[in-house]
Amino acid sequence: MFIRERAQELTGYQEAEPFHEKIDLGCDFVMVYGIGATMPERVRQYRQRGYVVHLMTGIAWGEYQDYLYGKWDGRQHWDESQTDRDGKRILHGKDVPYMVPTIAFADYLTEKLKAAVDSGVEAIHLEEPEFFDNGGYSEAFKREYKLHYRQDWSPPHESLDTRYKASRLKALLYSRALTRVSAALKEYALVKYNRVLRVYVPTHSLLNYTQWKIMSPEGGLIDIPSIDGCIAQVWTGTSRSANVFEGVLRERTFETAYLEYGIMQELVRGTGRDMWFLHDPIEDNPDYDWEDYRVNYLKTVTASLLHPEIHTYEICPWPNRVYRRAYPIDRASRKPREGARYIPEDYASLLNGLAQTLGDMDHPLSDMDNGLGVLMSDTGLYQRTFPDNTHKPTPWDEKTLRKFQLWTPDAAASFFELMGETTPADGQPFTQADASRAFFKKFEHDPDFMLAFIESGAFPQFFGLTLPLLKYGLPLRPVQLDNLRRFPGYLDGYRRLVLSYEYLKPETPDINNCLAEWVSGGGTLFYVGDGSDPYHKADAWWNRGKADRRLRADYNNPAEHLFEMLGLPIKAGQSRAPEDGVYKSGSGTVAVLNATPASFCMSPEAAARYRHWIREQLAAEGCGWTYKNYLRLRRGPYIIACVMEESVSEEPLVLKGSFADIYTPDFALITEKILRPGENTLLYDLSYSGREDGGKTDGQIIGASARVFSLNCGAAENSMEIKCRAAAEINAYIRVYLQKPVTSVTAVDEEGGHVAADVKWDAVTGTALFSFRGNAKDITITGRYS
Repeated sequence: MFIRERAQELTGYQEAEPFHEKIDLGCDFVMVYGIGATMPERVRQYRQRGYVVHLMTGIAWGEYQDYLYGKWDGRQHWDESQTDRDGKRILHGKDVPYMVPTIAFADYLTEKLKAAVDSGVEAIHLEEPEFFDNGGYSEAFKREYKLHYRQDWSPPHESLDTRYKASRLKALLYSRALTRVSAALKEYALVKYNRVLRVYVPTHSLLNYTQWKIMSPEGGLIDIPSIDGCIAQVWTGTSRSANVFEGVLRERTFETAYLEYGIMQELVRGTGRDMWFLHDPIEDNPDYDWEDYRVNYLKTVTASLLHPEIHTYEICPWPNRVYRRAYPIDRASRKPREGARYIPEDYASLLNGLAQTLGDMDHPLSDMDNGLGVLMSDTGLYQRTFPDNTHKPTPWDEKTLRKFQLWTPDAAASFFELMGETTPADGQPFTQADASRAFFKKFEHDPDFMLAFIESGAFPQFFGLTLPLLKYGLPLRPVQLDNLRRFPGYLDGYRRLVLSYEYLKPETPDINNCLAEWVSGGGTLFYVGDGSDPYHKADAWWNRGKADRRLRADYNNPAEHLFEMLGLPIKAGQSRAPEDGVYKSGSGTVAVLNATPASFCMSPEAAARYRHWIREQLAAEGCGWTYKNYLRLRRGPYIIACVMEESVSEEPLVLKGSFADIYTPDFALITEKILRPGENTLLYDLSYSGREDGGKTDGQIIGASARVFSLNCGAAENSMEIKCRAAAEINAYIRVYLQKPVTSVTAVDEEGGHVAADVKWDAVTGTALFSFRGNAKDITITGRYS
């Protein structure tokens, strides 16, 4: 709802700098960032402006030099910096290392954060519990390894067992730190102030952390009782990470964001905890222009809105860098490039409009089902890199990935050299897509190349299972495998799931028992895997019988145990996997495809083979899947849609009706919206009533780029009144449905100053568009009826 109490905390932002009138965005809460000396004053400033105030700081990094250099407790703590195998510290900035979260560090943070509790913040956010995959070599981590596993540390790059165990421990250490800090602060707030403090964890998605190879608790956060929820840190910077579809390596911001937001909501589903989806109008890389930022921002917003179970949002991290800096900025010099400019006025108005619209997303009506679930697990984080000598050197590495993304003349030349060619075979210039397809075609049957590809940042084992389906209009939802043990009936909302143990592992055998029970009850399980993942050979519950014959578990991989629980026939030979086919199990069905999921990324033919396999089984179950190039959803009066590139066709999606276009600065009125591939929309359907009598409510707000405190359609005999506030130096708009036309308008601010305002009446829709220039002051607008 547009008019509401800020205590509902539907929308918020984070900011490290003091309050400024340009960032008076009218959301519900502000997360003051950092626990330095200026923190209490910044808390006071935002509270004075009417915001609910939280605090945010890093749990893995921050301005913690007093701890590092021994000023805190008399002992230097640089040995707690995350460190790679060459002894190089992993840094976030100068004197800001990523930390091994020791007991001492957790206790230090607890003491420092008590000042925030003393300042009266309502909640504390401990962001980004991150331990890098290439870390794990510091003295502090070696100590933690010895204490946890009761054995001396071994270099993670030397064996599957040590790498998996080290990676798992990294996530466990952050679970311990979050548990210790959150519980201590909650006790402190209750004992000293009789106040219940809330603690949240802003974190990247499991998909992104797996893609970027960063260990973090993710699903493990559910097991920490003193955590009240999360912020899904999904934005252009995470979602533009390149992946491979049909042999083409490129950014796919919308599709990746859709999958990222999807797995994040699983961290709170069924828990009663809070979740805010984050959007960023720019991103951490300052070297893009405003058009790039705008296009990708709207892709992430659209992707998030296609998950209707979440209706709360972080509207912007760091608004100062959005509204008060010019872009692009050279990353090396940190100075604006030639031609850099400040935020365009229409984009500023659009952003402020979305800041208000996102507070109006709690609507029960949704017309898109869950489609198909694709299982993920925290264990996928632990096997993202293979030990040394797992595969021979290949042409694929992270440098190759970057070359294909940039596709400069130098990159093209090195490609031709790699392929043994000097010019394209047909004499025509190679596009980046042509080169990428040729590259993957050349190496698609090379097992060493496949292993290098699997451990790359493209994360093909997951995207191979998802993009061929999502791109053709099948709604997908990532599902947290680990939650099967946490919540009875967790899978009750699903009829069909896709699973592969080639990129994740069940931590315990009872997960397979839960899956078998779900299938027996009528579910359909699509299993994809060929048993080729090296981590099947790591020491684990499914293979310990090979070393100890007293144990029955002597399976080659956890899928064999699952097949046994499902009662499937096994093919002849040492493997206990069934042949490709469809099998009955109880009242349910199991479809098996013996393949590596990453192989479906390699070519259009491979993607089509997998897609057809899924579609054929859906048809057999009477669930028709008509290929389409778009996703569309209704949330109350709002229609959200995106048309995807690289899909079944280039046909546009045409939406007809009476709409207000929310992705325009003034909520433009239209009767037709044409979406071409790569385009998206958020429309307010003006024919929507929401009332049982089908009528419309006088004074219903359609869109607003100002915070509206009240709207009175009968303020006086012949007038109406709006009390609102908009950030300084933006063109603000409020579109309202009214039963009578407004022909003139006046406006004054809280100090009695005149504010230039205008109104435009549209007789067809019965809406009035009020406009004025924001000044970060309360404004009263009076409209007079004709």
